[in-house]
Amino acid sequence: MKYIWGRGGKALIKTHNVLTGVLQSTLLSIYDELIITDTHGGVIGNFGNLEKLWRDTPDLIGMNLFEIEKKVFYDGSSLEDLLNGDKRSVIQTAWNNQRILITYYPNHKLDDKEYYTWGLKVLSRSDNILMENTMEDEIDFSKALTKDISRLFIVKGQKMMDVLSTVEMAAKVPSSVLLLGESGVGKEVIARAIHDLGTRKSKPFIAVNCGAIPENLLESELFGYEEGAFSGAKKDGAPGKFELANGGIIFLDEIGEMPLNLQVKLLRVLQEREVTRLGSSATVKLDIQIIAATNKDIKSLVNKGKFREDLYYRLNVIPINIPSLRERIEELPYLINFFLHKYNNMYDRNIQINQDAIDLMSIYEWPGNIRQLENTIERIVVTSRDTIVDASVVQEIVPFEQEVIKSPPVFNHLMPLQEAIDLVEEQLITMAMEKYKSIKLASKVLNVSQPTMSRKYKKILTKLSEQNILPSAKRNILESQLNSRLRSVVIATAAIIQPEEVSELKREPTLSNPTFQKMQNQLTMIRKQEGGIKWAFIFDILEDKKFRTLAADKDFAMEPGELYEGSPEFAKVAANAVKGRVEVTPIYKDIYGEWKTSLAPVIDDTGKVIALIGYDYSKEYIESELSKMGRVLKINI
Repeated sequence: MKYIWGRGGKALIKTHNVLTGVLQSTLLSIYDELIITDTHGGVIGNFGNLEKLWRDTPDLIGMNLFEIEKKVFYDGSSLEDLLNGDKRSVIQTAWNNQRILITYYPNHKLDDKEYYTWGLKVLSRSDNILMENTMEDEIDFSKALTKDISRLFIVKGQKMMDVLSTVEMAAKVPSSVLLLGESGVGKEVIARAIHDLGTRKSKPFIAVNCGAIPENLLESELFGYEEGAFSGAKKDGAPGKFELANGGIIFLDEIGEMPLNLQVKLLRVLQEREVTRLGSSATVKLDIQIIAATNKDIKSLVNKGKFREDLYYRLNVIPINIPSLRERIEELPYLINFFLHKYNNMYDRNIQINQDAIDLMSIYEWPGNIRQLENTIERIVVTSRDTIVDASVVQEIVPFEQEVIKSPPVFNHLMPLQEAIDLVEEQLITMAMEKYKSIKLASKVLNVSQPTMSRKYKKILTKLSEQNILPSAKRNILESQLNSRLRSVVIATAAIIQPEEVSELKREPTLSNPTFQKMQNQLTMIRKQEGGIKWAFIFDILEDKKFRTLAADKDFAMEPGELYEGSPEFAKVAANAVKGRVEVTPIYKDIYGEWKTSLAPVIDDTGKVIALIGYDYSKEYIESELSKMGRVLKINI
């Protein structure tokens, strides 16, 4: 007879040499942790190397596994459901986002008592893929990769799977990486993942926010300096961030804010793989991977001359576009649960968010992305008086009452009222289903019952399927619907532009004009609020199909006062806008790219058209929207 010993030197159960050998040599060669329980889930033994999973309670003896499960795991089948059956496995997601395979071994009898054994295995990404079709079979863990990327991210959609695939590739090579995405999407998390998953994981990871350091200090921070290099320099000088990161990775956040003179020096570092301290002529050789990040349209900065084109190409070897939270809304419930478990553990609380509240949060736009969501969940956990948080609590915390520009429906000719109502209803239902891909969420947004939403949506699909549509006409149907949407947006926003301010800009179209700055902020807000708009602008109307920039959003490629000569497609729609019509161009090409543009007139108090307001949508965005609409409406283009 022998004892099995648990953590802390405690004797767990007395058993036979044979069973001891099996548990230690066989099960522990497969699993990271073994837990032995009685028939009610009471833990009588655990050994392995998952101490961190249990946080502040690594000694589980005497606790109940099914109660522990509720605090540690948040996604997967209940372990209690496995009892009284044959050997089975389930996958659970832990509070730290690790995916854990848990296998149940029933009916071990020792000293006439019945015990259960539970094997826990941390899954890598390749394990997850392997397990999809083998949950009830033995798992061949020899095929698993050693790197575990699944613990770093919530991944439930194709967009983030694509991101992680590129992250894994970037971690294997020393090439420069450019992370693109809105503020709060987790660019530094991605950068750290590249570091942690690569060959440089034991080397430094140095993060620098190029927008947070004053310009006069940024150079010395990055490149270092020698004694006497400038007033106030330390006696022995100091290494810069590049030297400190040597052998590892330097993460340059907000790279779009870097001054042009420092961009030249950064380009040299990329080309020569060496750095020179301020006040020195000696060079330091670098073995370093550079990861840069920005929330700006860096191509637009290049076009404006605010970012060096050669540096852009040097950094953009491996571009990674990180989707916003509203583009991966299917992952929101998992993110909510992850942050709930994180902060419940941190603050020793047991707050839960019910499904109605999660549904409500799913229709919010989350302009601050993951960062805003995490802060919101932390606030809910800290401030909630009740254990169960419902939709009414979420409404008090999440700022749903944002200023929304409501777009009126647009019609080019008179029609029976009911026909117009049906058209608007069809467009709204299609838009809601396109965005949320869920009858439940779409019905909540449109404030109709789920049965009504389901019935009307099926009617739309039936109507489309019964139409004998030629392949060449399918795109026209979708594009017509999309154009109606784009017209509605530009009409609604044209109505809020003040003619007096436009007239002021016509007199002085300069960057220093306070009216320009006010209008720029307004157009930037509209662009961000609407989503999909690449550029928002107001043009003055000149002769010979030429236009002059009066105001634009902050990322626009042209300065105020700069002339623009549009393509024939643009000029035709602009000519109609001058006559008071609102139209959308087909996709056209100019020196800045390929676009679809919506144009509307800005009209003064006398009824005169004094300027045009327009929104540019990239060809890539338009094709993406048409594809999405086609999938929703079952029209294959």
